[in-house]
Amino acid sequence: MASLYILIPVALVFCVIAIKLLLWAISSGQYEDLDKEAWRILADEEDPVEPDSDAKDNPATSESDKQ
Repeated sequence: MASLYILIPVALVFCVIAIKLLLWAISSGQYEDLDKEAWRILADEEDPVEPDSDAKDNPATSESDKQ
């Protein structure tokens, strides 16, 4: 019974903190565009990186072979 005198106020403080964090996240725009990040990982890159012309011609050639 004595532990309830400690646990109930701690639980209430925890709930108040959680609600304040949720309201802060909503007001700061954290939940405005949920679909963008889900689709961003599936989208292709705008400018794909092209390999060097030497590596494209002969992939077995390395920098040590050129010397």
